[in-house]
Amino acid sequence: MKDNATARPRSLRRLAALAALIPLLLGTTAQSSMNTPSMPAGASRDTISTVTSTPLPPDFDVRRFEAMAQALVADRQVPGMAMAIVHDGRILSAKGYGVTDMQAPRPVDSHTVFRLASLSKGFASAMTGLLIDEGALRWDSKVTQYLPSFRLNDPGAAQQVTVADLLSHRLGLPSNAYDRDLERYVDYRTLAGKLAEPRLRCEPGTCYAYQNVAFSLVGDVVFAATGDFYSQEVRKRLFQPLGMNDASLGLEAIESSPSWARPHIRTRGGWASVSPKPTYYQLPPAAGVNASASDMAQWLLAQTGHRPDVLSAPLLATMHAPVVDTPGRMGSPWRRERIGYAGYALGWRVYDYAGHRMAYHGGVVQGYRGMIAVIPDRDIGVVVLWNSNSGLPSGLMPMILDSALGLPERKWLDVDYDDQSLSGLPAPRERLHAVAHAGH
Repeated sequence: MKDNATARPRSLRRLAALAALIPLLLGTTAQSSMNTPSMPAGASRDTISTVTSTPLPPDFDVRRFEAMAQALVADRQVPGMAMAIVHDGRILSAKGYGVTDMQAPRPVDSHTVFRLASLSKGFASAMTGLLIDEGALRWDSKVTQYLPSFRLNDPGAAQQVTVADLLSHRLGLPSNAYDRDLERYVDYRTLAGKLAEPRLRCEPGTCYAYQNVAFSLVGDVVFAATGDFYSQEVRKRLFQPLGMNDASLGLEAIESSPSWARPHIRTRGGWASVSPKPTYYQLPPAAGVNASASDMAQWLLAQTGHRPDVLSAPLLATMHAPVVDTPGRMGSPWRRERIGYAGYALGWRVYDYAGHRMAYHGGVVQGYRGMIAVIPDRDIGVVVLWNSNSGLPSGLMPMILDSALGLPERKWLDVDYDDQSLSGLPAPRERLHAVAHAGH
């Protein structure tokens, strides 16, 4: 079957994709005697990796970005937000802003839980990688080895699909296959069975098309490999060891959280809270995770290499290495100006951001949006979450990244904030030290 996504020969594409997965098969976890103050209790000194870091520019001021987030909620541009920034193994900021519910206001704090939507895909990749580290799976394991009933339209095509193909959206299916049916409350099992119906765009492993239903087959693979439910394995292997104490999976879990941000839709009278839609919660690997700013700070520390006791350096390198190009028009101004190459790795998008490789993902479901970015060569990670479908806060992340990289400032986020509010706060480096030892 002809691959319309790229002109490179299929054999070369396959070799390139496999080459990106080699580090995990050959590497070992880098270790040193460093200690990271921001780690949860229980992580020992001899499990911290050495990560080369570049100092932030002198004018990088976390307080500015916190003030911008506060201005967004003060002006009711969004009901509530959470933001986390880490650098050099330290938490620079992990805070909440605004309210959980415009109809029954309670303040958002660092432990208020938001729905992550597709930011969940990075957890699926990490979960799979841990099983590969143990030898229970391989990136090139055939999905049918674990799910014998899995079918695609072309005879024999399903037998070609690997675990890595699932996590990088390379099944050959049309984009977002059966997402609309999921929105109509058709159950996941029915939709997974219908993956055999669409005509394939290309042979598995040779082109990219974003998926949610098909991506979530990796949860079934995890169950087959471990005998335990995907959600239980994620809690045991990721949330608990990383100290992500507010994190959970599923609708019931978010609604039972002590503090959680309700989703909001815009009405003539302003923002109105609604009940979370259960649809995408049927897909835990693709969109099932809930987490707070405190949780996501710990996740960023792990993604920047400072928790090799949980996620090894070779595993991170593999998860963040692009295996397929993702051609397409960039939407927002910051993407058009800052992003060169765009590809997809394993549960992560990979961009060339002004000459720096960036692992990134966005997420959107009704009433929630979020963004996560990690730039390894600057050892920085940023997460922004909010409980509405407003696109305005999406400009905050590139402003943080531009400042961290020393790029000329562009006003990607058009919001007025009070410079005077910064005068009473500690200087950035003083505050960094205080936050790093605050027990996040």
